[in-house]
Amino acid sequence: MRRTSLVVLAGLALTACQTAPAADAGFLSRYDGLVTREDTIRASIRQRRDETEAAGIERLFLDPAVLVGAAGAGLSEPERAKVLREVDRQICYEVSERFDLASTATGAARLRTGVVDIRPTGAAGSGVAAIANMLIPGPGTFRVPGATGGLAVESELLGADGTQIAALAWARNANTLGTDSPSLSRVGDALQLAEPLGDEIGDTISPPDRAVRAIPTPDPCALFGARTQPVGFVTRLVTGLYVPEVNTGSAPATEDKPRP
Repeated sequence: MRRTSLVVLAGLALTACQTAPAADAGFLSRYDGLVTREDTIRASIRQRRDETEAAGIERLFLDPAVLVGAAGAGLSEPERAKVLREVDRQICYEVSERFDLASTATGAARLRTGVVDIRPTGAAGSGVAAIANMLIPGPGTFRVPGATGGLAVESELLGADGTQIAALAWARNANTLGTDSPSLSRVGDALQLAEPLGDEIGDTISPPDRAVRAIPTPDPCALFGARTQPVGFVTRLVTGLYVPEVNTGSAPATEDKPRP
């Protein structure tokens, strides 16, 4: 039985393919110069960076992420707010380790981010997957094909004069076999994918030789809660599910708090 299950999972892994790129959403100030990354397996990545201009940026302002076009149209307002907040959280955590964060946009570079697509997670399929993962031990998680969600985002770094210095068009769907945990939340996958998105934004806007800095004190991202969520880790381990309430920080997504 176990051998048969492993064969099935291996077949699903072989049929998995790279996420298709999202169409230009019109959020970026320019799209020319974007280069498609060929060394990625799970995500679609198109990016550009002016190395000279990027090397001179030390201080930047984070614009709150926004929904672009019809992104999230089939979701509730609280669900959309959760995704935007988690995108902001992960970007803040990543960028604050490489740049000084400005409290206003005056005289500083700006990082603009637009969520251009949110693909809902199938709750029923996630429940089946959670049970299957408990019954079939092994590395990675199994997801029901057709029940996985996704996230697509465009982001750009602008100089103080408004000129685009770096840009990223990023899209990724949760894998049927991998490390993306099933979730009973319709935005469970989009929330999980915000973390690799934040990593990619940090890499895109930073010159390769920029060192990762110690987290400033006080933490400019403290409004999003603690940077690590140990309760969320334990919840995933015990239940096999990603639960937004314990994985995305302590503050409610809809709470109105000042930006760093």
